[in-house]
Formats: sequence, C-alpha cells, structure tokens
Amino acid sequence: MVTNPIEVLAAYMFMQRAFFAVLLVGAISGVVGSYVVVRGMSFFGDALAHAILPGVAVAFVATGSLAGTTLFTGGLAAGVLTALGIGWLTRNRRVKEDTAIGIVFAGMLALGIAIISTARSYSVELTHIMFGNVLGVSDSDLVIMLGCGLFVIGTVMLLYKELLVLNFDPGLATTLKLPTEALRLLLLVLIAVTIVASLQTVGVALMVALLVTPAATAQLLAKRLHHMMALASALAMFSGVFGLFLSYYLGIFYNINISTGAVIVLTSTVIFLLVFALTHIGRK
Repeated sequence: MVTNPIEVLAAYMFMQRAFFAVLLVGAISGVVGSYVVVRGMSFFGDALAHAILPGVAVAFVATGSLAGTTLFTGGLAAGVLTALGIGWLTRNRRVKEDTAIGIVFAGMLALGIAIISTARSYSVELTHIMFGNVLGVSDSDLVIMLGCGLFVIGTVMLLYKELLVLNFDPGLATTLKLPTEALRLLLLVLIAVTIVASLQTVGVALMVALLVTPAATAQLLAKRLHHMMALASALAMFSGVFGLFLSYYLGIFYNINISTGAVIVLTSTVIFLLVFALTHIGRK
C-alpha cells in the first residue's frame, strides 16, 4: 500500500492532477478573495457561486457531459452575465446591492435546479456540481484552471493600484477620474472567473468558503493588501494540499469516504479559528 505523500503523487496520476488543481485554485482564490473580504462582498461571492448553476445545467443537459470544458463554458457564461447583471441593477443605487444579489441568487439557483431536474440521474450529477470532484480533474481541466489563473492574477497585477484605490477610497478614485464603474464590473468578472475555475475542485456549495475563509484568516495577520493576498493564497494552497491528502488517508486507513472539497474547506475553517483564537489571546 502506498502511503508516503511523495510516493502517492508518483504512483497515481489522478492525485498529481488533484495536487496541481488545489494549488492553482488556492492561488487564485487567495488573491481575489482578499478583494471580496476587504470590500465586504462575501454575500456576493456566495450568490455568484450559486448563480453559475443554470449555465452549467444548460451545458450539461445540452451535451450530457460534465467535462471540464462543458463546466467552464456554461459556468463562465452564467457567471459573467450574472456579475454584469447585478452591476447594472445597482449602478444608479435604485436597487441596493444586497437586494439585487438576493433576488438574482434565488432566481438563478432555482433556475439551475429546475434545468438539472429535467435530466435523468440528475441527483448524482447535481451532487458532482454542488460539491466538486477534485479527484476527477483532467488534463484539460488543469489547462483551464491555469488559463483562468494567469488571466486573474495578471489582471490584478496590471491594475493593482487602480483596484487598491477603488477598494479603500472610492471618493479618491472618482477624484482621480479613474473608470470606477468599469473597474467595479471588472472585479465582479474576476470573481466569476475564479469561481468557475474552482468549480471542479470544491463545487458550487463550498466555493464561497474557499474564497472567503483564507482571506479572512490573512486579514487577521496582514496589514497591507498585497501581503494579505500572498498569505491568503498560501493558506488556501496549504488547506487544499492538506485536505486532499487527509481525505485520501481517511479513505485508505479507516474506510471513511468524505468529499475532498468538504475536507479542504473544513481544514481552512479550522486554521481560521486557530488564528482567530491566537490573535484574540495575543491582544489581551
């Protein structure tokens, strides 16, 4: 029986792909999640994660496949349209942001479930979409994740100063005549791309935790945004790798089969609670 982590990676291709997947997803989630936490957009992230379901559902029903390209194409289309739709509804403040998000969230989630329920064996497929299947990541999935990561991180590096001003001082952004509305919509699109890239790893239901929890943990420790991003990415990647191997060993040694995505999120949550407790004690 192969038990050493390095030997496990060497012996099983599916573990190699899963390993690289959690690293890629962790890096992207940490960067974008920092913006989500700083701007107080956790509810938006949750809503957007569920709002991609109709796009995935349409792609699945149309093709009968849950291949990475299918999930990506359908999910990205729904995610970007949802992000832009919420941005349009709230552009003149006629509808409050949390209200618009709540309406879109409920409607899109119901639409996705309605579409999936028309397909045969939809309960199994819905479980796959909702909770991910990191051990089923393919080479094409990794290419998609890498492409999403390069796009997201590249965009953040290119527009770091502009996004920094927009996040911490919107008034200054307006004074400097920055395209605030375009930057706001771009940030929403980046969140959508991050969620779609992470779909195969942790699924719709758990994605918001991976997006928010490592960044919230990093916020307790870091004072500057770029430090927070780096730390959040490191924490997310560690949670991904640790959760991946923990779920593997639980299955091998104890015959306890737990969703890998759930173990990853629980690992991230435990780290947050430990850091919160330690920083709380340190302030006394």
